[in-house]
Amino acid sequence: MKDLGTRVGVAAIGIPAVLGLAYLGGWYLALPLTAFAAWGTHEVARLSAKKDVHALEFISAPAAAALVLAAAWSPTFRTFAPIGLGVIGAATVAALATALSARGPAKNPLGASAVTGFSVVYLGLPLGCAMLLRALPESPAWSVPPERSSASGLALLALPLAATWIGDAAAYFAGSTWGRAKMAPSISPNKSWVGFWANVAGGGVAAVLWALAVAALLPDLPMMPMPLVGVLGAGLGATAVVGDLVESLLKREAGVKDSGTFFPGHGGVLDRIDSLLFTIPAAYVALAVLGATG
Repeated sequence: MKDLGTRVGVAAIGIPAVLGLAYLGGWYLALPLTAFAAWGTHEVARLSAKKDVHALEFISAPAAAALVLAAAWSPTFRTFAPIGLGVIGAATVAALATALSARGPAKNPLGASAVTGFSVVYLGLPLGCAMLLRALPESPAWSVPPERSSASGLALLALPLAATWIGDAAAYFAGSTWGRAKMAPSISPNKSWVGFWANVAGGGVAAVLWALAVAALLPDLPMMPMPLVGVLGAGLGATAVVGDLVESLLKREAGVKDSGTFFPGHGGVLDRIDSLLFTIPAAYVALAVLGATG
């Protein structure tokens, strides 16, 4: 019950704040995401340091932040992609050069370079995709009137948020009540197959409810058939579990319960956004394809 109270408290504060920032968009959304990206790389470095692999935070934090800022400044895939590739390439080269010049073989230069590059992609790209997803209705393929761009951007960003949060709630209640067969006991002992399928079902239901709301409130947005919406939501629900397991694996290897203390009493940034780091890019790809083909 204590865990339930924590979840309710975080949701009561976090959900309105996230939705408000998503509605405002622009730099109001970009700056908090930039801070999360930079701090998230610190948490990855903290985890790797537990295994004596010391990432180059002075490279990973600015590079991850730069990806989010670039997506905010140029929020279309066509214009963001060259910048994003340049940032990732520059960070990789800088990490390798630093490891080569400043760290001998005894200081694990390969591991340090790999973790540095991984954290840039792990944090910077997904949170950059949040900016691209928020701006998607403003692209020519969608043809949403300018006066509806804020509401439409919020609506698109709400899809992965709803599928992730509702799926997680369904998994929590179903898994804690009926979960017996463990899904990945060596990575996340509390994860059960019942919880996984509840997450998938919850994501599907969330997506259908999202589509019904969007169809009523934002008729300008193109919409896929309802069965396909349900499949997309179910896919996002499964993707959310993958994101959760990835972060659990990192923490399990490091031997820690939480990724950090950014949220006192509630863990770190990664603990709060681990699933969204996977569902936001997945939703962006799916909806970008819909806009291009719809």
